[in-house]
Amino acid sequence: MVEAILDIRGLEKTYAGGIAALRPTDLAIRKGEIFALLGPNGAGKTTLIGCVCGLVTPTAGGISAFGLDMARDWRKARARIGLVPQELSIDMFERVGRTVAFSRALFGLPADPRRIERLLKSLSLWDKRDTPVRELSGGMKRRVLIAKALAHDPEILFLDEPTAGVDVELRRDMWGLIGELREQGVTIILTTHYIEEAEEMADRIGVIDRGELKLVEDKHALMARLGRTEARITLAVALDVVPESLSGFPVALGEAGSVLCYRGSGEADPQTGIAALVKRLVAEGIDFTGLDVRQSSLEDIFVDLIGDRPEAKPA
Repeated sequence: MVEAILDIRGLEKTYAGGIAALRPTDLAIRKGEIFALLGPNGAGKTTLIGCVCGLVTPTAGGISAFGLDMARDWRKARARIGLVPQELSIDMFERVGRTVAFSRALFGLPADPRRIERLLKSLSLWDKRDTPVRELSGGMKRRVLIAKALAHDPEILFLDEPTAGVDVELRRDMWGLIGELREQGVTIILTTHYIEEAEEMADRIGVIDRGELKLVEDKHALMARLGRTEARITLAVALDVVPESLSGFPVALGEAGSVLCYRGSGEADPQTGIAALVKRLVAEGIDFTGLDVRQSSLEDIFVDLIGDRPEAKPA
């Protein structure tokens, strides 16, 4: 069994006025994994991260990291955790190199100019090391936040919307850096507006909505269980009804009988899958001129779980 590096039990946060930002939540994060937390705006993602990083005081529940109780040994535990916040909270008048080095010193670590140089170079900030932060573009300021979060070599890294509103180049660099950190054994928990990034990078997915953690599951298992396969088969000759020989397949006729529409679950029986359907069509002499197959994405599954209400935009 993979070791849990972060263990959250019964965590709750209720703000003044009775607003439940986070309902009782249990979550175990495995050492070395990339965990993506998805949910609409206001779902509780940032509150959860804030509780772990000491920015928000929980109403109830407990958190342990590295086997340390965050309530009793928060200094030791927090020194091993990095956070890239959603907001640009940074001293705009400080120079890039100094502000990153200062972040390392905040955790009681000795100066390490070579480490800071390597970090700044990996984020294309080395040539900006003597530039005041206020003179940087929005994307470059985001890079500085990432460098500050990594300056003390954290073992757990929280990324709260790290690529929201940044340019394509930074997004590419960011995900390349995440891949490198993963190879070094860093555990990464992220929220992201770009669900395709979670689909590509994450090992496990958590979906949170209205303060409630609805599910936590291995990404591939989730997509197999809740995903679906859709296909449109353009028939050479229109049909009036679905032939009896196809009754065992999840198909229906569309467009005046000229298209056979297939919709199967992510765990479809091989006997009723697309390949089996095509073989049956050939065997029955039902000619077709086109086949368009589409697998559902993680975003499709997200919308199915949360609903298509206006505020349920992935974020």
